[in-house]
Amino acid sequence: MTGIDWSLARRVARLTSGPIAPSVRLPGDLPTLAADAERRVVAYTGLLPAGPLPPPEAVDRGQWADINIDGMGKLLNPIAEKIGPKSGPLQGPLKAAATAVLAVEVGGLTGLLSTRVLGQFELVLLDSDGPTRLLFLAPNLLDAAQKLEVDPEQLVAWVAFHEVTHAVQFTAVPWLRPHLGGLLAELMSGMDAEVDWKKLAKLPSRDDLESMVKSLREDGLVMVLAGPQRRELLDKVQATMALIEGHAEHVMDAVGRDVLPDLDQLREALDRRRANTSGPWKLLSRLLGLEMKMKQYEVGKRFCDHVAEREGVAALHRAFAGPESMPTWAELEAPDTWIARMGRALPPAPEPLELPEPPEPPAPES
Repeated sequence: MTGIDWSLARRVARLTSGPIAPSVRLPGDLPTLAADAERRVVAYTGLLPAGPLPPPEAVDRGQWADINIDGMGKLLNPIAEKIGPKSGPLQGPLKAAATAVLAVEVGGLTGLLSTRVLGQFELVLLDSDGPTRLLFLAPNLLDAAQKLEVDPEQLVAWVAFHEVTHAVQFTAVPWLRPHLGGLLAELMSGMDAEVDWKKLAKLPSRDDLESMVKSLREDGLVMVLAGPQRRELLDKVQATMALIEGHAEHVMDAVGRDVLPDLDQLREALDRRRANTSGPWKLLSRLLGLEMKMKQYEVGKRFCDHVAEREGVAALHRAFAGPESMPTWAELEAPDTWIARMGRALPPAPEPLELPEPPEPPAPES
């Protein structure tokens, strides 16, 4: 069986991630920052991790790309199996060529993403027992701090609040990872990656090209592959991701307010960085439907801010009581409808905990 050439994907990712940056060291003590972030996030949310969070790791772009490509097999190999003709003398060569193209596209996208990402709680959603990692892209954080004219140590701490919130979400809410993974697996299983190889013998008409461009512009590659019949399922995936991302955005601001003097400047700078994306990256984001990620941040954060302000933090965290408590996309855009639906039907989420004091450092040995 011909699969994706992951070694080719890695080589392309390394090429598109730009020149190798010199070894850089992040300001502050990363393990201490992560431990403090966990303490504050748990105290604010009342979500108690069932086990230890992964240790924080400072990585460069190439390392980040390798880690993410390693995790893509379970997601993309089923699609790769559908590519290519089912029979005929050219079945093998055509399938090999098609999967090589997919490897180049995956590698190129991952390499470009590696120039933008600041931090990541990395997990493979389709492998519920797989390990997790807490990653910080050192060159991107320092580069962003310089370009945005913000204090680098505060930026690293603020990003730590965001990524640690994700780690707490998936460690404290046992149903979240298999639920989202199940939705994603169902979505991917319905994607049609088959190619009508007979049509490749003739050039597409102008109408064919215009129709294709219109579909990609409006829906992105994910929706084009999934098809309109999967729209409801895709909406569920996007709504779940919007809550997860928006909740992390809400928490990073809420807990950062007490410890980051430049929080408002950081928020303004990060929003500006997201909004000002242009050039090839903007085109690629639109092509693949990645612009939805930006909307997820915005819609999800507005929802969480509104619910917490109107009903309190404990009411917001009822969203994590079970899959049935997750807001729909329509409810994310109109939070009061979610509040009305919840009513008293679900048990309240735990109240925010008192912030414990950090442990005393060990006494020096005599």
